[in-house]
Amino acid sequence: MSSTYASAPAPVEGDAPGGRGLARLAYRFTAISEKWFPDAFVFVALALVVVVVANLATGAQPLEIADAFGKGFWTLIPFTMQMALVAITGYVVATSGPCTRLIARLASVPTSSRGAVAWVAFITMSASYLNWALSLVLGGLLVRAIARRTDIKVDYRAAGAAAYLGLGATWALGLSSSAAMLQANPASLPKSISDISGVIPLSQTIFLWQSIVMLLIIAAMAITIAYFSAPQGAQIKTAEDMGCDVTEANTKEQKQTRPGEWLEFNFILPALVVLLAAGYAYVEFSTNGVLATISNLNNYNFFFLMIGLLLHGNIRSFLTAVTKAVPTTAGVIIQFPFYAAIAALLTQVPGSDGVTISHHISHLFVSIANTSIFPVVIGVYSSILGFLVPSGGGKWIIEAPYVLQTAADLNAHMGWAIEVYNAAEALPNLINPFWMLPLLGVLGLRAKDLVGFCFTQLIFAFPLVMFLLWVLAPAANP
Repeated sequence: MSSTYASAPAPVEGDAPGGRGLARLAYRFTAISEKWFPDAFVFVALALVVVVVANLATGAQPLEIADAFGKGFWTLIPFTMQMALVAITGYVVATSGPCTRLIARLASVPTSSRGAVAWVAFITMSASYLNWALSLVLGGLLVRAIARRTDIKVDYRAAGAAAYLGLGATWALGLSSSAAMLQANPASLPKSISDISGVIPLSQTIFLWQSIVMLLIIAAMAITIAYFSAPQGAQIKTAEDMGCDVTEANTKEQKQTRPGEWLEFNFILPALVVLLAAGYAYVEFSTNGVLATISNLNNYNFFFLMIGLLLHGNIRSFLTAVTKAVPTTAGVIIQFPFYAAIAALLTQVPGSDGVTISHHISHLFVSIANTSIFPVVIGVYSSILGFLVPSGGGKWIIEAPYVLQTAADLNAHMGWAIEVYNAAEALPNLINPFWMLPLLGVLGLRAKDLVGFCFTQLIFAFPLVMFLLWVLAPAANP
């Protein structure tokens, strides 16, 4: 995914809601980030250089460093493909005919301007629990559908920011959490991480009661802020005011033009494939149970893919959606191998004292934290790093060795260490334009149009999340 942004003009009085305060500050911050922040891949390359230099500083041999880089590079290929499919399947489901009709129904629910913004926040955060890509596309289409209504006047910027809350508030605490899914799948787990923690099931991460309570509290607060921060009256800027065309796209159904295309436009083959998939689902659910089945990332993607095929109803429509979704996975495909190599350099290259960089970092955390404040220390660190490395899965691969090692050294709950990462990981998304790109493409807006509202969310979310990470921390691993 490209993250090259157009330069935004400096904000002026009236650009931000209310024209002053936190939102105006956020607009200035976003204008600077859009102008000066390079593509996300630059941060990957810089991280690699920093880790290599750190290895050299510890006395590691150059050829050992180069060997670890090459051998570690391809160790995450299964997980890379799995994460790419998370994005593809979410997009395919969101753009299907039934989902489009569902969006039209959802758009008719709210009866007020602020209520519409809060409703978008609720829907997108609910969708993000299932799939983060689904929440982005569905949220953008929902905002466009609401903007087409003539009976209520809704601020297009505030609604667009609400559509981003799935990524900025809750996605990492849901079923598409890269970190939780990676730790629960032994086939995808790099040896550098499994040697420290072993496999950690979802029952010890996203399905901890503490994690669910934290999710509900964060979502409730985000919806409340979305409601009260939405402009009213003369402050409202509609899609028309923003120069955005929200008319329904040309959805003229593709037609069969030659006999050989008959099976491409027929429901027979999709029905047979989905029927076979249903049989597999029955066997898996009856044998292993629902939780164990969906904990397997291959199963998770498999079910979403089959649902997408069923909802599209024919092969041509399904493949068209897949083709449109593939470009959104470019960042994942090219960056994850570098993250794997960085993880290898952190965990597999000993310095002159025989200790790896990962152990040096974990010892640093142990020296400044204890079991009580460990969640807050890791949460603050991870949220700051997340602005520079905007990839939940890739960043976890880098952080996991020393975060989990620190948890082990402090006898802290391993699963909660992952949820600390997950909750903190979502926070920088609120002011990082990287993951906004798919949504911005749907809405026809720029990052600066949304971040004023998202920054307001961050001001409240950061202290709340840190408090919850501390107060809800479970006891040490059973």
